Amino acid sequence: MEDRRISSQGMRVVAVSSEMLTPYGLGTDACRDNLFAGQTAISKLNRFDTSAFQSNYAATIEGLKYHQKDSLVMQMLTALFGKSAPIPADADLIVATTKGEIDLLEKKILQGQKHMFENSQAAFLEKVALLAGVNTKGTLISAACSSSAVGIARAAAMIRSGRSDCVLVVACDSVTEFVYSGFSSLMALEKISAMPFDKNRSGLSLGEAAAFVLLMSEQRAGKEKREPLGEVLGWGLSDDANHMTGPSRQSEGLIMAIGKALSSARASESEVGFISAHGTGTVYNDAMEMRAFNSVFKDKKIPVYSIKGGIGHTMGAAGLVEMIIALKVLREGKIPPTVNLKEADTEAEGWVSTEYRLIQKNSVALMTNAGFGGINSALALA
Repeated sequence: MEDRRISSQGMRVVAVSSEMLTPYGLGTDACRDNLFAGQTAISKLNRFDTSAFQSNYAATIEGLKYHQKDSLVMQMLTALFGKSAPIPADADLIVATTKGEIDLLEKKILQGQKHMFENSQAAFLEKVALLAGVNTKGTLISAACSSSAVGIARAAAMIRSGRSDCVLVVACDSVTEFVYSGFSSLMALEKISAMPFDKNRSGLSLGEAAAFVLLMSEQRAGKEKREPLGEVLGWGLSDDANHMTGPSRQSEGLIMAIGKALSSARASESEVGFISAHGTGTVYNDAMEMRAFNSVFKDKKIPVYSIKGGIGHTMGAAGLVEMIIALKVLREGKIPPTVNLKEADTEAEGWVSTEYRLIQKNSVALMTNAGFGGINSALALA
């Protein structure tokens, strides 16, 4: 692979620190180990009454308290940052989420309380900044299930353009009754556990997670003697404007996002060693992604995997969790199996696997996400 040291385009963007809390537990290694073991964290949901819903399964984090003083996401973030190294106080902040502290709003509405601003997104941003120890008001990005991928792209653009040399990206979302009822009303839930790219898949499983990544310019990382975990080479965003909740059947939006990501990374399709797919397990999402991959990569069947059979669809946190895992895959040289995959759908045959696979050195990783409203995102990583 050619040296991608950016000159005319701007600074190189490297990840220097990251961590996650998922239904597998605290830590990236816990997530990685369970994925490679083929273990799912999706189980029966006891947080609220699910009798009126399409399913009663989800991937939730043990020990969280529902409808209490602190929101589920703040409980997650407190645990996450409580175990992490200090964040530079001058870091810019981007927070990605679809619903934020929606459980506190649920509680207030059910109890007929007022003072809703206490749980506004602006107030949430202030809480995250204080918890992370950064001296900035921050920016909140809500772009459906592409939220954290869009946040990473925004942070990388800030660094590449010289607007910042250090950006903290935080992502989080939780499983609440409001969120669960919404997906159930769309008839989008798998009855038990999501089966991404399987021929018998019928829906997604909701999950929850919190994660962060600290991105820096290569120059600042070098000055601070930080060892990079990986690099954000490029990104691409698009909106196919197809439907509020359904992806475009022709995949043109995702194809465009992938093209933009590879172009901004100055990478060719032949350099992509694997794809971390959105892979929700719904009939239409998985088919749309495979259509896009077949269009971009033609006859070359590149290894594809999804982690959502393991931790469920963590919504606004999905892209960041998947990025951290993808960077670990690049460092360790092997990709995990797709958990809960039994028999690949026709379009996915030869792309996905029930076993782990090795990747070539110096590969580029492609990561894709798609969200409601036709929002598509792709990241190129190394």
